[in-house]
Amino acid sequence: MRHVAIYPGTFDPIHLGHVDIATRASAIFDELVVAVYNRPAKNLLFTVEERVALAREALRDLPNVRVMPYGCLTVDFADRVGAQAIVRGLRVISDFELEYQMALTNRQLAPKIEFVCLMTRQAHAFLSSSIVKEIALLGGDVSAMVPPHVAAALEERRQARDEKREPVPLVSLRD
Repeated sequence: MRHVAIYPGTFDPIHLGHVDIATRASAIFDELVVAVYNRPAKNLLFTVEERVALAREALRDLPNVRVMPYGCLTVDFADRVGAQAIVRGLRVISDFELEYQMALTNRQLAPKIEFVCLMTRQAHAFLSSSIVKEIALLGGDVSAMVPPHVAAALEERRQARDEKREPVPLVSLRD
């Protein structure tokens, strides 16, 4: 029996923490499907096609990894691709609460699908796509946070937004 897992997320954009989790999960499962959610209730910087392309390039050296978009319930997508597990990454304690709630919900919806959490490496524990986007859109150096092609895509997007004088969504400033 082949062991297949999905690693779902928005990946807007994919960063080195995501790459680390995907790399480690690909060593555990026969096949890993990186599932790029195409309908999040988030302020996206990249289209689903761009996010899929960025993820495919970032993970191209992992032969047992496929990157696919999806727009349904995660457990339904897992069933569609024959996955027995959903992989998620944990960075901080607050991640655990959300992932635990999602795991219990998914267990209710699809009892046969396991939920596997991998702890992020300490070097990537501070990374989130929101923070990466904020730093990049404000002209900061994200080269140690994302693969080079993602840094280039972020710089292109920053320049385009600067030309249009679009505001930068901030996550580091809280009311």
